[in-house]
Amino acid sequence: MKIKQLSLFIENRTGALSAPCSLLAKAGINIVTLSLADTQNFGILRLIVKDWRKAEKLLSSHDFTVKTTDVVAIEIDDRPGGLANILGVLEKSALNVEYMYAFPSGKDGKAVLVFRFEKPDEALKVLSAEGVNVLGEAHLFKD
Repeated sequence: MKIKQLSLFIENRTGALSAPCSLLAKAGINIVTLSLADTQNFGILRLIVKDWRKAEKLLSSHDFTVKTTDVVAIEIDDRPGGLANILGVLEKSALNVEYMYAFPSGKDGKAVLVFRFEKPDEALKVLSAEGVNVLGEAHLFKD
């Protein structure tokens, strides 16, 4: 199952990161996970939030450039080799990973990997066929 991710372009300057995070906080929108990549002049803030439509509308209304992207989240054992095993599966299938980030799942010994694939639907088929635990919103946003 694909999950929606919001990507924001923000200036690479002091305080720029706190502005969108503060807006989301005031609106009661929790950030499940995020990733920040930068260049010399700007950054790309990638967010996964429960109510992405509300977050997208809020951020856009405050002049942030917001792009919505499909990503795939999987759960793996948080141990040496967990990531290497998944990457081996993807390499065997010639699936290209555009980027990824990870966070602990909150479950004992588990981690969540979030992938942006060139071909997300193909990646879902391969991962499911290999018995990988692909997470949907119901799992990722459990209260």
